[in-house]
Amino acid sequence: MAQTEKVVRQSVSLPPAVARRVQALARRKRTSANRVIVELIESGLETRENEKKTFYELADRLANSSGESEARRLKEELARLTFGD
Repeated sequence: MAQTEKVVRQSVSLPPAVARRVQALARRKRTSANRVIVELIESGLETRENEKKTFYELADRLANSSGESEARRLKEELARLTFGD
């Protein structure tokens, strides 16, 4: 028999505009607002991990870069990743 993870109940207060968007997504997907919130959080966590991985890959490439123009380009890419456009 497979074991399932125990669910942890959390209370979250959403700004009205965010709550409306969550409700609209739930209606469109024909699911609950709770399910939409869980999916959004999971997606956000995955995105954060991917950004972290990308950052470290770029940092490694920068450390091993041979040319000045490549190093400059990688620094710019790291800055965009860290601080945005």
